Amino acid sequence: MVRVYNCHPFASQHIVPTEQEPGLVCCGGEALFAVSAGGCKVEAYRVHEDRCSLVCRFGTMGAVRSLIYSAVGDYLITIEEKNRATYLRAYTNWRYQAEEKARVGVRLLGHLLRGSSLRGAPKEQMEIIEIPLFAPPLCAACCPVTGDLLVGCATGLVLFSLRRQKLDERLSALDFERFLILHVPGWTPSQVALCDGFVALQTDLEVLVLQLERTQGGPAKEHTLVPSDMIPKTSDDDPDDGREKPGANQDPDDFFILPKHQEMLGEEAKECGVSVTVEWTGVETEPRDNLRLTYVLYRRFAPDFFQGCNVEDTKLHSLQLLPVFTTPSSKTEDAGDAKEAEPTCVFCFFSLPNSGYMYSVRSTVELVSMYQYPEKAHQAVLSERFLYVITRNALQCFSVRCSAVAARAVDPYIDTTMKACPSCAMEVCALRIQLFIGLKMVCHDRSHIVLLTAANAESTEEAERASRRTTSRKTSAPKSKELSEGSFGWNLYVVNMVPTIPLYQEMVEYSKKYEVTNPMSQSCIHLLSEAHLLLRAALLDPQVCNPAEQQQLQNAFQESCTLLGDCYSRFDKRDSHLALPYYKMSGLSATDIIRRNVAFAGTMAGFGKGFLFFLKHSLYEESMEELSEETANLVLDIFTHMEPSQLPHIISSRFMRHASPISALAHLENLEVVGAPSATVTLCRAALELRMGNLQQYKQHMDRHAEMLQVYGFIEEPKLLINGRGKAVTPTPFARHLRDTQEGLLVAAAVALHENNKFSLEEVDLFFQELCEDAVEVPVEPQLLVDFWEALVVASPSESVVQELLFRLASVYIDRVARKDRSGIKCLKTADDLINSCSHYGMLFPWVNVLTPTYFSITQDYQEDLQKLQSLLCGPTLDAPSIVPLLEQLSDSDGAGLSIHVLCATKQGDHERSIDRLLDLCPQAVLSYARHELHHDKMALWWRKLFPELCQRIKSDGGRGGVLLSTLRAETLVVIAMELNPVDFLNLLPDDGMAEFFLPHLLTCSQKHLVT
Repeated sequence: MVRVYNCHPFASQHIVPTEQEPGLVCCGGEALFAVSAGGCKVEAYRVHEDRCSLVCRFGTMGAVRSLIYSAVGDYLITIEEKNRATYLRAYTNWRYQAEEKARVGVRLLGHLLRGSSLRGAPKEQMEIIEIPLFAPPLCAACCPVTGDLLVGCATGLVLFSLRRQKLDERLSALDFERFLILHVPGWTPSQVALCDGFVALQTDLEVLVLQLERTQGGPAKEHTLVPSDMIPKTSDDDPDDGREKPGANQDPDDFFILPKHQEMLGEEAKECGVSVTVEWTGVETEPRDNLRLTYVLYRRFAPDFFQGCNVEDTKLHSLQLLPVFTTPSSKTEDAGDAKEAEPTCVFCFFSLPNSGYMYSVRSTVELVSMYQYPEKAHQAVLSERFLYVITRNALQCFSVRCSAVAARAVDPYIDTTMKACPSCAMEVCALRIQLFIGLKMVCHDRSHIVLLTAANAESTEEAERASRRTTSRKTSAPKSKELSEGSFGWNLYVVNMVPTIPLYQEMVEYSKKYEVTNPMSQSCIHLLSEAHLLLRAALLDPQVCNPAEQQQLQNAFQESCTLLGDCYSRFDKRDSHLALPYYKMSGLSATDIIRRNVAFAGTMAGFGKGFLFFLKHSLYEESMEELSEETANLVLDIFTHMEPSQLPHIISSRFMRHASPISALAHLENLEVVGAPSATVTLCRAALELRMGNLQQYKQHMDRHAEMLQVYGFIEEPKLLINGRGKAVTPTPFARHLRDTQEGLLVAAAVALHENNKFSLEEVDLFFQELCEDAVEVPVEPQLLVDFWEALVVASPSESVVQELLFRLASVYIDRVARKDRSGIKCLKTADDLINSCSHYGMLFPWVNVLTPTYFSITQDYQEDLQKLQSLLCGPTLDAPSIVPLLEQLSDSDGAGLSIHVLCATKQGDHERSIDRLLDLCPQAVLSYARHELHHDKMALWWRKLFPELCQRIKSDGGRGGVLLSTLRAETLVVIAMELNPVDFLNLLPDDGMAEFFLPHLLTCSQKHLVT
């Protein structure tokens, strides 16, 4: 569907004063070329705002059948016919013909006329370059980015790269190099297009788009880029050539099978059955094997033979590849090295007589827009801002979606709550239908379009009848020149486009009429969206570099965002949520936006969903300025009437701090009367009472709900405790009061906020550090933060979070044990609490209690941290190697430090080292250690490590090692006697005459062996 409006994109028109009737025209780079009908003369004009001035006239070598101009390189390509032969020629340095007496050089492709062959220095002159081809040229196209040339022949495409060769220090000459041939058997292109590596070719009912890319990989195995079974057969034995044909026994004059409609995009397009073979013809030094050809788009149409239509009326036409740039180009003086900035988007357009199709072919391949024409179209031209279509007697201007696609390619924040842009799928519109007589050709060059008209008597009468039918329609351009007997019925017009800002303003005024006549109509938003896209196209255009013009466009852009925000905010439309990003892009303050909507609504019940969505999200996301008391109270009244359930969340926002607490309390009290009791509402009332200093009422509210319900209330509204996000988090006065009175509730609420993904771990860490900043006298983690970590370890199911927290807690415990001073800090959970409630904290091993008994001469606070650290090392989760570097703070000269070192070594599996440390520093713990640790695969350490060490140390101690002797006798020998056979036991005994000491145990071992 195409919406129809009556705007005025055409500002004025003037006639080009050509000497003869033009048969072909083309334009670009502020230049206009006209070829006399059936003749061999070209007139070149420079296009001004209100006139066209002749630059030069020059003759061609044959009758021109096709004319193409390239702004890159400033050259003209012609397909000419002479003596029934077709030639391809390039006209360069044509501006030197301004005097009409300048020399003209004719040469073949690649044969430069250097100074040595001219009997002197090179001269400035126009050059005609003959471009030989293996087959007659049918069509051609120039790349708007690189200036390269693509020529379509009967069986393939030929690509020429643009080169600039220096003749001397002052002069240089353009030349072309044929570097690639694309063989497409079975295809005879009617039109071709080339743009930044994209190649498009078109037949009567088929379009194929390919892409040529340089790759960094190794050489390709072959140049045929489709499977061999998909290549059409040329043998007469196999009639299947990949296309639908009549049956073998049928007379082709009697039957004709029509192809089916088909569309293939991206990777799917390579299955279209069209064979493309690459033949490299460039110089040998070029990386030919690194050239990759990929299929981008294939579309085939089934002919629509409606009543009164013949085959010629169903053909495709107007194939075009359009690049859209958003960054300025960087050109050098050497055109051979000149390279435009890479286009952000590339669009492919082609048209049937009654419909046009625009695809985006860069990155994502998709159909962007489809156009339905009210009557048969002869030609169409796509630009960055509009699509121009000519019928027999009308010039039509349609909107395009190029800027919508480009905006999304440039800005990743489009289509979020931060920014918005009208959808690419939005219906297109016809802005204007301007009557002309006998339109034949149209071409476009930035701010103007060129029209060629040639009317006969019949078309004149029809145009007059059409003009009488539309006398009431307003037109923006002067009437066409009256025909006279000597005018021959032709004209060449240059139609100037209205500048962006005036056209935008007209579209805004037009939209206001829709808003007045039908406020609920989508036409108002649609037309404002079109105006918005028009401004986006101008802002993205790198050629708009005047700061004053850019500022004017930016101001208009912000105004359009405001108008769109107003539309989406005031009505209960499906896309009302778009009010938020459009208002954000408008540059208006929240206060201004509130006032605009209050003035429009009239009553408190007249606000739209979009405006409420904007208000809620702006307050929730904290992306607005602090509201004054008057505005904040107004916001309270709005939500009281429209969405009272949102009042606790609105009041809790820091931007509402100037709102009257008395009014807020009254609104909340009414909310509690109407609705069910809510912990969130009660907490909000408590915060307001605390703000006013009413501690008694505050306590009454806090006592109404159990702590768990209050935690749920904080989950529902985190801003009661924490303002801001990221590194800007700050505690509220309510949180500071809980720090001093109910730290357990505060920590539980913080854990719940983290576990419900309201805040990240880093944000909660910053919150507690900021909260306790004035209460900590030493540069260590505040105890409330440690309490939060301990509580989160108990509650969190995330292994990664638990590992991170355990490392932090171990670091704190080690630091406090090393300093042996906590300055009376009290923790929320004791070591016993953590051991009983958390699997990550393990029960203390018996031998640990030997090293650090409860009556150990240390303070109770220090004992808690030591037991927590020991419990972590006794648990299953802590990664012991990660804290080994931290143990340098702890000395093993006392039981506390020794227990940590031995626990860490044991957790890493180093039992032998642990036994040595205990024998050296605390032998009374060795036996308990061995009983607990030396089991299963560690059982052999009893006789391989512990028994020899005890014997050796008792002997070296001279009998004074009573503890060691007791350890040996008490259980070590018992375990060995039970586990070893008598022979192995005897082999362990020392050979110093002390065997009688071991006889009772040897007897036990022998008796056990006899029994078994």
